[in-house]
Amino acid sequence: MLERLLRRHGRPLRRSGHGRHRTPALAAAGLLVPLALTGAALGSSGPATAAAEEKLTFTVGILNEVDSFNPFLGIEAESYEMWALTYDYMITYSMEDMSPEPGLAESWETSDDGLTWTFDIREGVLWSDGEPLTAADIAHTYNRILDGGPESSSWGSYLTSVTSIEAPDDATVVLTLEKPSAVLPLLPIPIVPEHVWSSVDEKAVKSYAAEPTDGQPVVGSGPFRLVEGTAGGSTYRFEKNPDYWQGESRLDEVVFRVYKSEDPAVQALIKGEIDFVEGITALQVRALEGQEGITAQNGDSPGFDEIAFNVGAVDTETGDPIGDGHEALKDPAFRFALNFALDREQIIEKAYQGAGDPADTIIPALYGDYHWSPPEEDAPVFDLARADELLEEAGYGKAADGSRLMPDGSDFGTLRLFARSESTVSTTVMDFFAEWLGELGIETETTVMESNKLTNVILDGEFDAFEWGWYVEPDPDSMLGYLTCDQLAGWNDAWYCNEEYDALYAQQNGENDDAARQDLVKQMQEILYYDAPYLVTAYSSVAEAFRSDRFACFQPQPDPGGILLFQYGINNYLNMRPADEAGDCDGIATALGANEPASAGGDGSDDEGGSAVLIGVAVLAGVVLLVGGGWALRRRSTAADRE
Repeated sequence: MLERLLRRHGRPLRRSGHGRHRTPALAAAGLLVPLALTGAALGSSGPATAAAEEKLTFTVGILNEVDSFNPFLGIEAESYEMWALTYDYMITYSMEDMSPEPGLAESWETSDDGLTWTFDIREGVLWSDGEPLTAADIAHTYNRILDGGPESSSWGSYLTSVTSIEAPDDATVVLTLEKPSAVLPLLPIPIVPEHVWSSVDEKAVKSYAAEPTDGQPVVGSGPFRLVEGTAGGSTYRFEKNPDYWQGESRLDEVVFRVYKSEDPAVQALIKGEIDFVEGITALQVRALEGQEGITAQNGDSPGFDEIAFNVGAVDTETGDPIGDGHEALKDPAFRFALNFALDREQIIEKAYQGAGDPADTIIPALYGDYHWSPPEEDAPVFDLARADELLEEAGYGKAADGSRLMPDGSDFGTLRLFARSESTVSTTVMDFFAEWLGELGIETETTVMESNKLTNVILDGEFDAFEWGWYVEPDPDSMLGYLTCDQLAGWNDAWYCNEEYDALYAQQNGENDDAARQDLVKQMQEILYYDAPYLVTAYSSVAEAFRSDRFACFQPQPDPGGILLFQYGINNYLNMRPADEAGDCDGIATALGANEPASAGGDGSDDEGGSAVLIGVAVLAGVVLLVGGGWALRRRSTAADRE
């Protein structure tokens, strides 16, 4: 719900959402600025420590701005995180495997025919202005989406077969469906207060900021209240909600600070100016390894990165072409040929510094039951000779000087590639791609720009290819939905439309037999693979680091092996605490910083499915915590054990 969220928070989750969040930026090898990792630097006391004497403030360094605090407009992963702190969800996610768990809904049931879903809403929940939160607020939120206005572009895929949403009383929400839905009860939609949003009509919602005004915080029901910050700004401050229904956080404040690149963010962590940073590089994780007071890790992220093509931008009302995309990119045969002009192994080694795996389709391999892999003869290996052969077969021959031609014999022209300035992975990947295209006789030019500006370029159809990424929810429906015809000029940033694909999407959405649905999802991936609106490059991890001399009790999601912040839900914001108060982290054996030994379980050194490696070391009250990445089990050991 994982930031393209077109108009993207960066993309819906291009970090799924959470449903999406855009993939956090990583960085290229060799670009690491010296970290000055001295004992004095690590032990220094910055503003975050000084403020903690009166208020317990948790300060997070992020590498991208919030694009909107309005949960119906943003698309960046950072925006999703802010919504999760501000608003509640009817259904939330487990920490272990991100399966649906009760949120505002304590329980739910469905009729035998699957056409009626009834949710029992917990009582006693208050909005931060003291008004009661009832089923009517949930129905109001969902009906805004069901009505098909701007709200539907972000969240409509969760309600595709729903015909009515009612709140017969304060504690009941009833969804009526025209056909069974395989997605329910997954409903990762922020619930907004009807008494505030009822005055925000369909026209006004397009510009409604949902930010603090006249010194008053945003009204929400989440664990924190937004008291300072504007979209595109550099600082966002949240105060805890003392009346939160799950119990108040141990944190008094959460502050997010935006940094333009990884190096100053890491320096701020070392100096004690911030307590957590995410989206740094694998090299920086290694540089922080073993430094007392800091824990760093590569956490497994359920997402992928891709090169997306402009396969034919159109005006969705008239069907007329818009923008100036290259004619060749309308040809699936041309796009598919370029799948073999990507050296994914080199991309992982050089752009991701080894913290990732080569990828093939939009459903990550860790979602094994839904993942489809291409047959061996068409596997996405680096083979410029085959790419050249496929281009020739598709009619794209070469001139005497080796430059590529269009099928009618005219000059091919230039492909315009776009990379994101805040991600050195993005720029490095596109530099490699341009080099490999050049070897095929295809001239390119690369433009680097900020994500928010690139979003507008994509929506205007004024591009040929760009690099970005998505987080993918445990249920594949939303990710698959982003590439349907209905999402043109919305989440569908490749401008891809295929009626056969859309028909399969509708079929899988209503298929409740798991095996049958998995087969449909795999058929959809096969269509996408050969049509190639995306060339999926990597299943990457997320590099994070935090001041483990200050804070403890971060539980990974998925557990074990996952990420520590920017999760599906707000668990760690509620459960983290000062390091000297960690105890056993309420019995959560995998929580980082617990002072009690965890139960036995593998050494994390030979993980089959994970992309992360052994990378983080933290010293907390004499206990050294080894952080094994991927899906490997985490364990704690003493320094003597390690020697």
